[in-house]
Amino acid sequence: MGNIPIFGFKRMHLVPTSGEDATRNRQNFSLVLGGPLYQLLRRTHLSDDALLQMRQRIVVISMFAWLPLLVLCAFEGTLLGKDRTVPFLMDIEVHLRFLAAVPLLIAAELVVHQRLRGIGQAFLERNLVPETAMDQFDAALGAALRLRNSVLAEALLVILVYGVGVLVVWRHYTALQAATWYATPLAGNSRLSLAGIWYGYVSLPIFQFLLIRWYFRLFIWMRFLWKVSRIKLSVIPTHPDRVGGLGFLSNTAHAFTLLLVAHGVMLAANLGNRILFLGAALPEFKIEITVMVIFLLAVVFGPLLVFAPQLAQAKRKGLNEYGTLAERYVREFDTKWLRGGVSAEEPLVGSSDIQSLADLGNSFEVVRGMRIAPITRDAILQLAAAVLIPVVPLALTMMPLEELLKHLFGLLF
Repeated sequence: MGNIPIFGFKRMHLVPTSGEDATRNRQNFSLVLGGPLYQLLRRTHLSDDALLQMRQRIVVISMFAWLPLLVLCAFEGTLLGKDRTVPFLMDIEVHLRFLAAVPLLIAAELVVHQRLRGIGQAFLERNLVPETAMDQFDAALGAALRLRNSVLAEALLVILVYGVGVLVVWRHYTALQAATWYATPLAGNSRLSLAGIWYGYVSLPIFQFLLIRWYFRLFIWMRFLWKVSRIKLSVIPTHPDRVGGLGFLSNTAHAFTLLLVAHGVMLAANLGNRILFLGAALPEFKIEITVMVIFLLAVVFGPLLVFAPQLAQAKRKGLNEYGTLAERYVREFDTKWLRGGVSAEEPLVGSSDIQSLADLGNSFEVVRGMRIAPITRDAILQLAAAVLIPVVPLALTMMPLEELLKHLFGLLF
């Protein structure tokens, strides 16, 4: 079954049905090891089972998208053409998109694969999935892997890229309305150069496909977590991670750091072109920057919110149960030690009752401090910084580097 040809590809990672293979899926869950593109990369020896040939993929894909543009622009005389508002060598967006963002999107695959690989087993090692719900958990894993391997899904992504990404978004919204190396504005339209044809129908679709494919994977991730959240998980209110034992999910957000950096690079590249060639200023884009950061944080952390109902219920139940237990214990403690219920010979110093009272108080505080989602403030700040760091150099368009450094040193010292 693992080698059935489908449209010329071997489905190397179909969802197994046997118990042995189901166990393997729990231990090796992956969002990226599947789909027609993955099989194509394997056939062309640009990938192996563990995605370790990352440098080869980055060089081949990036150069296939960028190098023909350089050659065609040299042929057409638009590398530094004075008759162009935006010559090729001065186009920040195209260079950052194919020489920085694309490599980051490809490198993010290896990071996500390695960081999320054991996520299925983690649920079981922490005894979060009851034995009675094991089939339901395996079904959630299987559904995720089937969707990841879908030929139809990636075919629809290609249609979306050409039907919407190129013909609508790029041509009408993101392309610069000026004489560029890829197009010359005409009355109500624009005429593509030879480099522009390669850019619009080869290079840009490659980039957009890699990007949209990541959103598809994030959808698979969200769908998997949602299906798991439908299981009655065995969360413990007094778990020291303060999320009932789901604390390991907090670290999954960091797996998408490179993906967010890639978005920051794309944002910086787009704004940079508008600042340098259209006379815009960085403060004009503060709303766009804020919306982008909020959107990306929602995309990464949003899937983790599916566990909020169970965690909130566990917290309420824990507060009620441990509150009742605490009330019973403190009454007995009060009666024994303060109301004459203890014999005069029993020593107070060293009594285990004192330590038990403190332990009970600590347990109650853990329950009271329980969060309703496996999300930490540090993770939010770190991922927000990952988006914003590529945008920071654009501050140099507002003031010279020397003046900027003086302001920074003035704040620090």
